[in-house]
Amino acid sequence: MKTKTLLLLASACILPSPALASEGDANTDSPPPHEARVNQMTTGVARARDRLDSATSTSTLTGDEIEKFGARSVAEIFRNIPGMRAGSTGGEGFANISIRGLPIALGGAKFLQIQENGLPTLEFGDIAFATADQFLRADLNLAGVQAIRGGSASTFASNSSGGIVNLIDKTGDVAGGTVQISTGLDYDSKRIDFEYGSPITDTLRFHVGGFYRKGEGPRATGFDGFKGGQVKFNMTKDFAGGYVRIYAKLLDDQTVPTPYAPVLVSGSGSDPDYSNVPGLNVRKDSLFSRYIPANLTLDDANQPANHAYSDATHSKVKSIGFETKFEVEGWRINDKFRFSDISGHTIQPYTLSNAMAALPIQSINSAPVLMAMLQASSLQYATGPNAGQVITDPASLNGNGLLALHTDQDVALNSLNNMTNDIRASKVWDLGSGKLTFTAGFYKSSQDIDTAWTWTTTVSDVLGGGKAHLIDVFAGPYQLTQNGTLAYNAALIGNYRRDRYDVNYDINAPYGSLNYMFGKLALGASVRYDMGRVRGTLYGSSLPGSTASTTFDINRDGVISIPETNVGIIDYTNPAPVHYNYDYLSYSVSANYRMSENFSLFGRYSKGGRANADRILFANYVSPVTGELLVPEAAYDPVKQAEGGFKYRGDNLEVYVTGFWAKTGEHNIELDRSYRAYGAELEAGYHRGIFSVYGGATWTQAEITADALDPTKIGNTPKQQADLIFQVTPQVEVESFTIGANFYGTTSSYTGDSNQLKMPGYVVTNAFVQYRPTDRVTVMLNANNLFDVLGLVEVDADFIPSSGVVTARTINPRTISASLRFNF
Repeated sequence: MKTKTLLLLASACILPSPALASEGDANTDSPPPHEARVNQMTTGVARARDRLDSATSTSTLTGDEIEKFGARSVAEIFRNIPGMRAGSTGGEGFANISIRGLPIALGGAKFLQIQENGLPTLEFGDIAFATADQFLRADLNLAGVQAIRGGSASTFASNSSGGIVNLIDKTGDVAGGTVQISTGLDYDSKRIDFEYGSPITDTLRFHVGGFYRKGEGPRATGFDGFKGGQVKFNMTKDFAGGYVRIYAKLLDDQTVPTPYAPVLVSGSGSDPDYSNVPGLNVRKDSLFSRYIPANLTLDDANQPANHAYSDATHSKVKSIGFETKFEVEGWRINDKFRFSDISGHTIQPYTLSNAMAALPIQSINSAPVLMAMLQASSLQYATGPNAGQVITDPASLNGNGLLALHTDQDVALNSLNNMTNDIRASKVWDLGSGKLTFTAGFYKSSQDIDTAWTWTTTVSDVLGGGKAHLIDVFAGPYQLTQNGTLAYNAALIGNYRRDRYDVNYDINAPYGSLNYMFGKLALGASVRYDMGRVRGTLYGSSLPGSTASTTFDINRDGVISIPETNVGIIDYTNPAPVHYNYDYLSYSVSANYRMSENFSLFGRYSKGGRANADRILFANYVSPVTGELLVPEAAYDPVKQAEGGFKYRGDNLEVYVTGFWAKTGEHNIELDRSYRAYGAELEAGYHRGIFSVYGGATWTQAEITADALDPTKIGNTPKQQADLIFQVTPQVEVESFTIGANFYGTTSSYTGDSNQLKMPGYVVTNAFVQYRPTDRVTVMLNANNLFDVLGLVEVDADFIPSSGVVTARTINPRTISASLRFNF
């Protein structure tokens, strides 16, 4: 019974097992079975050791517990990690992820590195329209997730000053496989997963697995927006003192992001009331539509192209790699290598709440207001079953009388290829009075970013259910649009975003650590020196002297329409170089005191850095003449952190409390700021008999401390930063049944850095039931957002506008899925 209790505690939804990690000295010669391998923390540290002997904040999630969450994306997995704020609204990408109050300025996961099997998926977590989670899928290959916050993360990985999250695959330790079929009960989703692994001989084993899916997804779009899958394979050869493993991954998958959609807002900025626009339920609907099939534009070769909206977020990965560990005269050598061929495409309608440069008006407003702005006299349907029909009463269109001007974000991800190698050597010396562990390593990576932005501007009505139409606009006898297109360019933002950048980021980083453990005290120190080399070329509308648009017969009908007088092109005649180097030092020092068998205290101070990538290329930080940095400090943003706390682990109860402080800079598009955050983080778990409950909470106070471009923001709270985030998972296991719920929530936060308008807090309930009629069969039922809560993640407005309409992104609606699993 005691063994079972410890296993349940180890596999808890957010708490790691006792075998967690820091710069210690415990390890095994060959990887243990899946769950134990996940709980043996190797991410962001030198060697694994008992959590109570480590001065780090770490967590693990096993594959079995992740399955209970019913997570529909990796970001939904991450929000069950204490200290981590994950805004999952982008299908299988575009999640905004942060740790311990570090800012989310313009999306992505800037201060967090997301890894697969110990190497980064992408070197930078906030590449525009290419966040790392976009190229990851959780399936039956997943043994579990390891996470480290702050601490030594910044010295054991580049660009990881906030922390590291590592997805770990199964490796065929145990013979057997699984086939699982899943279906959405109240939404359109069909999926099949499989995995199989086995030893071939006493020293050779393999694992293979993957999935395929198809369906509309959790929101009404009118088409199969989720379509595709992945396959992974690995083979491991064990030998005395180590192993060598090769692995490969093939991903080709399409998902639908959640674009900003209109929401009514009333009340005051500090106490707003958000509600649905008539005809569109922001919980369940989307501005994607079956009647808006494709975006006609000039591609990155300045040739006409029709890009289907059903492509949505299309992610492609082909990767191959290896890792090895072996012993040489007491030294343990680890090497990991991977090459990934990564590309894709993303397209979505984008609506702006606030006025923008070229058109001083909201892009979603009443039809008469927008018609007056465009000097239009009439409207008619451009697409759908009523195409060509005149709209007789624009003011009552669809019962809401609204029109939307879309800046259609159409981005080709030509190459995000990367190559990464991380080699390290470590040794332990027994000095009699204690043990000294030394580690030295060298990290090498090359990251391409070849991306083309080919945006357009269209007009549509505002209607949910995947039934919105493009609208043609007329001014007397003149047709201002062409099949609903107002401009084959980003007219709402001054014809910008007709750009291409082809840049390579080459990183070399030696690193090392020392840990001395004597008696109850362990002292540690680690250091890393990152050296970056950035080379490439920029083209496009954002560069001085470049041509942003031309006249072009884009539909090839022999007639130049009004929209065809504003066709965006990428100006390849006016290139700008990117040619600069950077370097920075990261370090971390720590102390841990094991007061008793069940209790320890720790403290740590760290300084890390995060190199800036594509986000500074078109932001006046890089000279268009020489390619050198005009603002040298924009090359990277330093992060200083301090943390300390206590850890308790008893027979039935675990409690981990950490206080933290962080200070960072931020250079980004139209941003030059500094931030400070402090707070406390709690993890706790309790188990007795058939009942267990595990949870975590993070209280944060964050502040903008400096702003070179807008000093009025100084002293304000960063946008989307709540004071409190939390998650808790109670469950009961009785013989063949497991039943429980995963609750997560947040208090209110501000929509923008000006702190004028708030987003309300919310609590979401995810319930699960598992029934095992036999040892080899499991029936599962998962209900995400059981009570269909409206959870606002982003609102694209700093204040309540006169129209009372803003645009927002929300958590997904209630989705109930059923799965049948066969183990063999």
